[in-house]
Amino acid sequence: MPEWEKRFRAPRVSLPDWAEDAPDRSLFVSNATGTYELYAWDRATGAQRQVTDRPNGTTDGVLTPDGAWIWWFDDKDGDEFGVWRRQPFEGGPDEPAAPGLDASYPAGLALGRDGRTAVVGRSTDEDGTTIYVARTGETPVEIYRHRESAGVGDLSHDGSLIALEHTEHGDAMHSALRVVRLDGTPVAELDDTKGGTEELGLEVLGFAPVDGDSRLLIGHQRRGRWEPLVWDVASGEETDLALELPGDVSAEWYPDGTGLLIAHSFEARSELFRYDLTTRDLVKVPTPAGSVSGATARPDGSVEYLWSSAAEPSTVRSTTGVVVLDPPGMKSPGSVPVEDVWVEGPGGRIHALVQKPAGASGPLPTVFDIHGGPTWHDSDAFAAGPAAWVDHGYAVVRVNYRGSTGYGRAWTDALKHRVGLIELEDIAAVREWAVTSGLADPTRLILTGGSWGGYLTLLGLGTQPDAWTLGIAAVPVADYVTAYHDEMEALKAMDRTLLGGTPEEVPERFEASSPLTYVDQVKAPVYISAGVNDPRCPIRQIDNYVKRLETRGAVHEVYRYDAGHGSLVVDERIKQVRLELDFAERHLGTPPTRA
Repeated sequence: MPEWEKRFRAPRVSLPDWAEDAPDRSLFVSNATGTYELYAWDRATGAQRQVTDRPNGTTDGVLTPDGAWIWWFDDKDGDEFGVWRRQPFEGGPDEPAAPGLDASYPAGLALGRDGRTAVVGRSTDEDGTTIYVARTGETPVEIYRHRESAGVGDLSHDGSLIALEHTEHGDAMHSALRVVRLDGTPVAELDDTKGGTEELGLEVLGFAPVDGDSRLLIGHQRRGRWEPLVWDVASGEETDLALELPGDVSAEWYPDGTGLLIAHSFEARSELFRYDLTTRDLVKVPTPAGSVSGATARPDGSVEYLWSSAAEPSTVRSTTGVVVLDPPGMKSPGSVPVEDVWVEGPGGRIHALVQKPAGASGPLPTVFDIHGGPTWHDSDAFAAGPAAWVDHGYAVVRVNYRGSTGYGRAWTDALKHRVGLIELEDIAAVREWAVTSGLADPTRLILTGGSWGGYLTLLGLGTQPDAWTLGIAAVPVADYVTAYHDEMEALKAMDRTLLGGTPEEVPERFEASSPLTYVDQVKAPVYISAGVNDPRCPIRQIDNYVKRLETRGAVHEVYRYDAGHGSLVVDERIKQVRLELDFAERHLGTPPTRA
């Protein structure tokens, strides 16, 4: 088995979630059976068991605070449209978790400590967002309804207050907050989008874990980046932490409510701190250099975190010095470290991450692997996909273009109206650096990505036809207008924010940002993979693009698979990577697979 395949097959686990009032009971996700599923873990006995078993996998699950039940989201073949089910922690038959609520896209979930109360968010094309309070044995009661996107943030420790995020003002990139009682009556509002020239967002991070405590931890953007503050929703008092950290900062409560676990993300790497709310001391929590993709403070004061770097596979570690979860079986091979590159671009300095085969010198066949989101960023974290390209002799360049997170609010919010074209300007600047620096062979340049990265791939092949030798797009937006009409409601709201309206209101912007507009200019061979049940980048708009390629006899291949926005099945994922590598080898004459 080649090293690249081992990285996909090696068992891996997520950061375990634990029950607030039964901390020995945990829930995690693993691919141990070859499909990503939920697993229950009784830390007291060491017993683990598989909770879900579905052909296309399951990753959305939550423990009730008392640890008695596991809620999991049941959709159909990855279409993300379904209902919540539950089963006892010890095992047993599944049952409807919130009887009386029809299928929908999920819009948040908060479970009460009383064992019978849940706040369930729903999103549908017909109703927009609706939020219900569901109690065991009773008919769910609707407490919120709006056409724009919204979601359940958190339920207070005593179960009396609900924090909601909403975009009633029509800006899906910047939420406002509302706290309501369980009957839906309002308690407090916080909206940073009003009364100013800047658009600022807010997010719910969690209520204080203490009965009768009305403090809500939230994230804000008032100083140009994400930072936490404590908002007392009863008195209205805001306690600004004013942390002197340069990057985006998130936080969660320590279980006793006296401190915060701070997660700081800066220039593609992350670190952890403990913040004491009484002394205001900020103390670093030791973690290795790389990326922490999740962390939680345990009742004993220790911190568990999921860590990796580009060179080292992910592990769940603890500040006590132990590996928390070490799945049995084959271990994933490592890869090569990532190198940082900064390139001057039209909107400011662009951060790119570069990997290349050990000891290799350029010019090399080079893959520009473009991240999705778009509000996301590539980091110094382990990724089997880029490592597979490196194994085959390619350099890999990943670009944190304007629109990416982790570089301040202005960098993220620059992505407006000229959607897609802005990101491609930054990618073009990094491409120019890669060629002129001697890293990349200009005759063997691959543009690739998934989701928004797949969209940018198709758009780049059409708007920069002489820049790329090959294009590989996974689950892309290909026909923006049709995608808008077919996609899930929450993404419609995001597109209206990004482009300033609907396709009927701003047709020129949708046309300028749609890969279909430029399909006749595409020169490079194109490979497209798509999930037939994808609610985010639906299949019909991809078929429209492919038909245009077929009409002009353009070189292309299409692979459709029976899942949604990507696959949770390891064999399927390996098949997709093998098809992409084979497509590149046939069209570029790149080196054969290395062991």
